[in-house]
Amino acid sequence: MTEPVLPSDPWILFAEWLAVAKEREPSYPDAMMLATVGADGVPAVRAMLMKSFDPEGIVFYTNRESRKGDQLSENAKAGVCFYWKSLECQVRLEGMITKISDADSDAYFATRPRDSQLGAWASQQSRPLESRDTLLERVRNLDKEYEGRDVPRPPHWGGYRLAPSYFEFWEEGDFRLHNRFAYRLASGAWTVNRLNP
Repeated sequence: MTEPVLPSDPWILFAEWLAVAKEREPSYPDAMMLATVGADGVPAVRAMLMKSFDPEGIVFYTNRESRKGDQLSENAKAGVCFYWKSLECQVRLEGMITKISDADSDAYFATRPRDSQLGAWASQQSRPLESRDTLLERVRNLDKEYEGRDVPRPPHWGGYRLAPSYFEFWEEGDFRLHNRFAYRLASGAWTVNRLNP
């Protein structure tokens, strides 16, 4: 078996795998698991949607007053994992988190469905909720408040960018002899190594 020729830049391989996932994964090829750790040192992980990526990193949006928002303010390091069952492969990224600009958050928020915009205002994400009816009542009240007007972005809602310094690509192999390749960024350059499965 010949050793695969890997690109020097992991973003090239990531874009290739994601393109195939968008063709073959039946739902949510942009879904990822986001892992964060707050000041208490306890890790937390949840499913998110990546909304865009470029050589600077991957971008996602959330309520910045949520548990994940609190953890990201306490520890600006995170990891994500994309797992595409249909392709039998996954990609992991680890790196630093920064907030994206208000202008970019505004621009993305404006593309969301109106009901999702109202939901961003109505949900006090991660905090106790008396009942679902309470949440739906907030949405109805906000719908009336913004009737006939654009819904502005809540000040507590916005985007983050994860700038990876580590990529790991994993492919299913026979007899658990999986293919694993790790890219590490140091002094502005990527190095790649095969890993034991």
